[in-house]
Amino acid sequence: MFKHILVPTDGSQLSQEAVKRAISFAKEAGARITFFYAKPEYPVAFYGEGALIDPTTPEKFAQMAEQQAQEILDKCARLAAESGVECATLSKTSDIPYEAIIEAADAAGCDLIFMASHGRRGLGALLLGSETQKVLTHSKIPVLVYR
Repeated sequence: MFKHILVPTDGSQLSQEAVKRAISFAKEAGARITFFYAKPEYPVAFYGEGALIDPTTPEKFAQMAEQQAQEILDKCARLAAESGVECATLSKTSDIPYEAIIEAADAAGCDLIFMASHGRRGLGALLLGSETQKVLTHSKIPVLVYR
């Protein structure tokens, strides 16, 4: 039924568990996977009393974000290769991860988004409206949520 699955990941423990389950699911379905990581934008400077000064330049920040994305995506790709599942990796810079996830799924031609119920922000994010909830609300592509 599903032939191309987008698996967004943020490197959190639950996200990594979802990656493992998505690989198993893809193997059973004969599908391929595109792993996706939304890199954060450079934080906007905040000046005034109580402001924190970050000595990191936008270029250095982008380099660090790219390195983190590659480490996380490479780990996912290794797990897929070990299971014999065809995969690709993709990352995009965005401070609105749910939009980036949906856009990545559309651009890659995916017919399913397979993602964890919450990520780095933990269970508290569920109360505030997690990225998963936003993907569920806005995606026209089916979403499978792993808990």
